[in-house]
Parts: sequence; structure tokens; C-alpha cells
Amino acid sequence: MLTLNQHPSGRHFLQIPGPSPVPDRILRAMCLPTIDHRGPEFGRLGLKVLAGIQQIFQTQHPVAIYPASGTGAWEAALANTMSPGDRVLMVETGQFATLWQKMATRLGLQTEFISEPGTCAETGLPLAWRRGVNAALIEERLRADAGHQIRAVCVVHNETSTGVTSDIAAVRRAIDSVKHPALLMVDTISGLASADYRHDEWRVDVAISGSQKGLMLPPGISFNALSPRALEVSKTAKLPKSFWAWDEIVEMNKGGYWPYTPSTNLLYGLHEALDMLLAQGLPTVFARHQRWAAGVRAAVTAWGLPIQCADPAVYSPVLTGVVTPAGVDADAVRKLIHTRYDMSLGTGLGKVKGRMFRIGHLGDCNDLTLVATVAGCEMGLKQAGVKLAGSGVQALMEAFT
Repeated sequence: MLTLNQHPSGRHFLQIPGPSPVPDRILRAMCLPTIDHRGPEFGRLGLKVLAGIQQIFQTQHPVAIYPASGTGAWEAALANTMSPGDRVLMVETGQFATLWQKMATRLGLQTEFISEPGTCAETGLPLAWRRGVNAALIEERLRADAGHQIRAVCVVHNETSTGVTSDIAAVRRAIDSVKHPALLMVDTISGLASADYRHDEWRVDVAISGSQKGLMLPPGISFNALSPRALEVSKTAKLPKSFWAWDEIVEMNKGGYWPYTPSTNLLYGLHEALDMLLAQGLPTVFARHQRWAAGVRAAVTAWGLPIQCADPAVYSPVLTGVVTPAGVDADAVRKLIHTRYDMSLGTGLGKVKGRMFRIGHLGDCNDLTLVATVAGCEMGLKQAGVKLAGSGVQALMEAFT
């Protein structure tokens, strides 16, 4: 057990699904001297990062950047488009969908929270927390909304708490099939720059994201990618907003500036991250994450343990949730692994707390990082008394060769 005056040798293995490990190249960029955020050099930096982040969202429309966490961008999306008492349709897919719904309620909106009914016979966990967004349920509810009282449909793209990546194109088709005017808002906080996300092609109105996942930065920057329709709706929305308001941000962004003091050194890091990602090309980045995810899933399958996501069609390329056997406290396993092997794994959240842990495979990561990660998990599971069917390390290596 470590005491305050002891430090483990080597680097800590940060294998949670965000904040992700930050590449040294980005850390060095963030150490550059801070510059005048009203000067010409900063304006050039601002224009560069704004153009680059549009490419990551795959949009030609404005992206608002905030010195805030993803939670702030959640609030910005709602505050800029909704009025008090507006009705929004939200879909339960895990803890972060639940927290966004809680926020919407606290902001004075009427929220409908729909979910896949039932419990999984294999694990006893809610089906809604093992599957992605059911677009048919959205279509059914919108079809019944003949008066168009529902102002927005809010879904999570990559649900960090469960390891499920929902089909956003299917949600757009569901909205279109009943010709409903509701805005489509998508949380892609953990999906952006790791899982394929197409803002314009899928006709998303507002996307929400953050810096600490696929962008490989520390926490502290968040984003709203906007559609022309969302910008038009924002002109008459009545929820209070000042700091979050899009109009001043979008206007000042035309020159590369912000209406408040931006997080200059994090923007240095964002500039570097965008260079790294775009030099590789998004298809290469997405394929790399899919490959890592497939390898980790092969390991979990070899162990004989259930993967939290029960639908192979929506497996996340960002993280893999591992369900522990009944009676085995997943948090106790995580604690053992952290203490013995200096590796952090994601905890189970909300309705799955204590029943699963999460392995992140994103950020400053590679094949050998994940071989070591799976080895640490395997040793920890065995030390915790979990009977494994086979070697996950061997299965991972075979998947990678």
C-alpha cells in the first residue's frame, strides 16, 4: 500500500475512458508562454483551431468553443435553443444520458425520459444500460406528438458509462420519417475524434463535446457544433444565458477571438491535437480505435465475462465495459489493480455501480499499452478470486498480430 512519501516507478496507466492520457507533444505545446488574447498572434491561432475543429466534427458550420467542461456545453446547447417549459425528449442509455436529463429538468424544461424496457436475464442489469438508442421508440413517440410540443430530441452518441455507441443516423431518419420539427441534439463528448461522427451528414442541430477524450487534451475545453437551424432558433429562445450565448461567440470568432478570456494554453494544446489527428486522417483514427476495441473485447470474451454492451452492432471503439460475476464487487477489483499495478480503470456508474469496470482505449495509447492494460486486469481479476475461462492477454495478442 502506498503512503504519501512513496511513489511507484514508471508511468501510471490511466486506462479510464477519459480524461485520456495526454501525448507529450501536446503537453509541450501547452507550456508555451501565454500571449495577448486580443493580439494578432492569438487571432491567427483562433482561426486555425476553429477551422480544424470543424473538420473533426465534419461540419462547415460554426463550432462554439468554451473554457468549460462538457457539462457546460450540455447547458449551452439547451440554454441557446429552449424556452422555459419547453418539452424535450431524452433517451436513457446510461449515466450521462441520465445526468443530461437531470440538468434539463433543473433548467425548467419538461423532460420525457424514454428507455428500452426490461432487465437482462444474463446479468440482471437494465436493458437500457446494455443497448444503444432505440430509434423506433423515438419515432413512435414523435408520431404521437401531433401538436409538435416536443422541441428537441436529445441523445448520447457514445455513452461513456456503458460502452455503447448509438446510431445517430437512425435517430435522424426516425425524426424525418414523421416529419417532426424537433431539433436533434447529440452528446458526443466521448465519441468525438475516436468514433465516426458526421455532424452535417446526419443533420444534427447541436453537438456537444469536450477536450479530454478523443482530442487527447486535459479537461477544460468544451464545444457546441451548430446547424443553421439551431442558430436561427437561438434568436427567439428564452432560457437565460449570457456566458453561454452563441451570438457573441460566433460573431467574434470571425476574427479568431472570443468575447471573454479564453483558455489560451489549452488552445495551444488543441492546435497541436488537431494537427496530429488531421495529419493521420479521420478514417485512420477511427480504424485504429476500432482495432483496439476489438482486441480488448477478444480479451474479455476469453475471460468468459460479459461485455457491458450487449449488442455487437453498437460496441464502442472508445471503451469496453466488463461485467464482473454476481457477488464480485467490481470497485474492489479496481482498487486492487490500482494499488498493486498503478493502473486506473473506470468505475461503474449509476445503475451499474459495483457490477462492472471500464477499460478505456483512447488518447495516447498503442498496442503495447493495451497488452499491459489487459495483463494488469487479468492479474487483478485472478487475485480477486475471479475464475477466468482463459487468457485475455493471449487473445489480445492474437487479435493484434
